[in-house]
Amino acid sequence: MSDAIKHECGVAFIRLLKPLEYFNEKYGTPFYGLKKLQLLMAKQINRGQDGAGIGVIKLDPQFGQRYIARKRSNSKNPVADIFEDVNLSLSELDQDNLKNGLYLKEHFPYAGELLLGHLRYGTHGGNSLENLHPFLRQNNWMCRNLVLAGNYNLTNVDELFTQLIELGQQPKEISDNVTMLEKIGHFLDEENERLFKIYKQEGYSNFEITEKIKDNLSVENILRNAFKRTDGGYNMVGMIGHGASFVVRDPNGIRPSFWYANDELLVVASERPAIMTAFNIPYQDIKEVTPGCALIINKDGSYKESRILDPKPLKACSFERIYFSRGNDADIYRERKNLGKLLAPKVLEKLNYNIENTVFAYIPNTAATSFYGMIDGINDWLKIHRSEVLMAEKDSLTPERIQEILTYRIRREKILVKDAKMRTFITNDTDREDIVGHAYDVTYGIIEPNQDTLVIIDDSIVRGTTLKTSILKILGRLKPKKIIVVSSAPQILFPDCYGIDMSRLKDFVAFRALLELLKDNNLEHKLNETYELCKIEMHKPSEEMINRVIDLYKLFTTEQISKKIAEIVTPENFEPEVEIIFQTVEDLHIACPDNTGDWYFTGDFPTPGGNKITNRAFIYFMEKNNARAY
Repeated sequence: MSDAIKHECGVAFIRLLKPLEYFNEKYGTPFYGLKKLQLLMAKQINRGQDGAGIGVIKLDPQFGQRYIARKRSNSKNPVADIFEDVNLSLSELDQDNLKNGLYLKEHFPYAGELLLGHLRYGTHGGNSLENLHPFLRQNNWMCRNLVLAGNYNLTNVDELFTQLIELGQQPKEISDNVTMLEKIGHFLDEENERLFKIYKQEGYSNFEITEKIKDNLSVENILRNAFKRTDGGYNMVGMIGHGASFVVRDPNGIRPSFWYANDELLVVASERPAIMTAFNIPYQDIKEVTPGCALIINKDGSYKESRILDPKPLKACSFERIYFSRGNDADIYRERKNLGKLLAPKVLEKLNYNIENTVFAYIPNTAATSFYGMIDGINDWLKIHRSEVLMAEKDSLTPERIQEILTYRIRREKILVKDAKMRTFITNDTDREDIVGHAYDVTYGIIEPNQDTLVIIDDSIVRGTTLKTSILKILGRLKPKKIIVVSSAPQILFPDCYGIDMSRLKDFVAFRALLELLKDNNLEHKLNETYELCKIEMHKPSEEMINRVIDLYKLFTTEQISKKIAEIVTPENFEPEVEIIFQTVEDLHIACPDNTGDWYFTGDFPTPGGNKITNRAFIYFMEKNNARAY
């Protein structure tokens, strides 16, 4: 993707269902779980590179023994940094006992049966260690300890924060992380107190009650109460001090969550291929956590899915398929190819079917798969075209001409090359832009100057900044007659509020194109009208709000917006003509039939909070407020 966008986040969780000694005997190491956790995190590094963290809980510790450990890092290579420190701490132990599971559980903080890992992109709230998952809520009573991490964003944090205050709490900040940690923690406390009263009335001692709570704590009750009135997208993993754990997925299935279990372990990850690679598991054996349900793993290792929220229409995030998730998932690979293939007819039409003077390429590196699909689609047309030419010339064909027709090929080349990321000490914006713009280079000698058209495909076009300041300028050196930029995603018109860092309307090149079109057509008064309507909406309950920004886009066609975007991203005094082709929403759903979440393209938000965030983002734009809308 030319315009990098950040995304929160990735999770990995392992619950060992056998003692550490078992893994030492079978796999030759009692650190089997830790090694697999590191591998799961490494295979999902695409989901977060600003920070990482791990949390470990030990089952049945001795009194006075540390049983919860956590390590976090915001270094340049956080996952490697964490596990280097973990390995370093091993050097301080008795080296003759490194295979002894009982010794390790007593002396090594990270020798436990519950292991949680998190990868973070710091989209807001800073990226200090304090902001890194997992989060920890500590207590002297084992069953009141909570470790929490996830890939989530809640749109109604203010409302949930108020609930905490009404419960008598004083949260240290307004954030979805602190809010959910304290909200789950509150109902964890309530469940402990409920059971304590029952067992106290039955005559048990406090010590006996503590043990009975460990065996009878209802995680299901806790989660049903804690997740009432939550609005957003989430894949949240929690571990309770005594050894129970849970994974909760939002009822619309916005954020992904996959799991697998056998008699040795249960594993959860944000992406299916991570589990497949780490454990050599067949594709069909890996399940998705059912939206609106919690996968609950009890202290004894038994597990089940329980519904904690009413079912809602499935709206899994389509950006996971277009860009975020790794493309080695079989379904995602096919879907990305189809995204490119479905664009082929539009590309051919734009070229007036002249492929002889056209070179096809892609913007490295994640657009490669959709590029293959686009090439497949054009080759399908070429097969038909060859037949039509042969039939049209059948009465005058010579062997040479037949050979010429049959060997006619499209020209697909690696035109754009991404170099190593360049850093600069220069503080002047213009000069820094010039340096960073050289992160790409081109392959010379392929394009016929002033004659060839260059078609280049990208995953999506968000801000258009890199296109204007870097990519198009570099491609312009080749002097093509025309450059057609193809986006495998539709136009991004609305902010995301469920975990993708797209919050300010003015950042979107499509919104800037809208502003230009309003100005060109003397319709700028529509901005003030929409502003007033948005302010009215903000006084309504969230579930009654309407997305007022959507009507602005309806004033123009998709083609008008695409044309204006092409004008905006074209560098000044640029000789080649620039055109842009966007994927249609209809074809997006054909290519990605199971991930129908398209709110950033259509404004059709799956939860009421989405309309609220869009209206707020527009208000902020009109008031020149640069704050995030969520």
